[in-house]
Amino acid sequence: QVQLVESGGGLVQPGGSLRLSCAASGFAFSSYLMSWYRQAPGKERELVAAIASTGYTNYADSVKGRFTIFRNTAKNTVSLQMNSLKPEDTAVYYCKADLGYRDFWGQGTQVTVSS
Repeated sequence: QVQLVESGGGLVQPGGSLRLSCAASGFAFSSYLMSWYRQAPGKERELVAAIASTGYTNYADSVKGRFTIFRNTAKNTVSLQMNSLKPEDTAVYYCKADLGYRDFWGQGTQVTVSS
């Protein structure tokens, strides 16, 4: 079955960096769109970054130039490198796989940016 397991969240000071990883299994990882979303308290879940099977990437305006999404097809992982973190980046971050017939989500990992 499809499984997505996120890791790498935590507490970081403003201006700091974190790298999130999502380990995928149960499907042909290299063939599908993978994305990172986030949801802050009281807000809707929003797209942060996405990477297609071709390697094409897309970012939310709020993270452009600070976050980088990349995938490792040998390890079936998709990662999100987050630099210059701001308090407004605080949220639960989710990994998503778009398999066409439905989306699959990970359980989420908390990122807190605070001094």
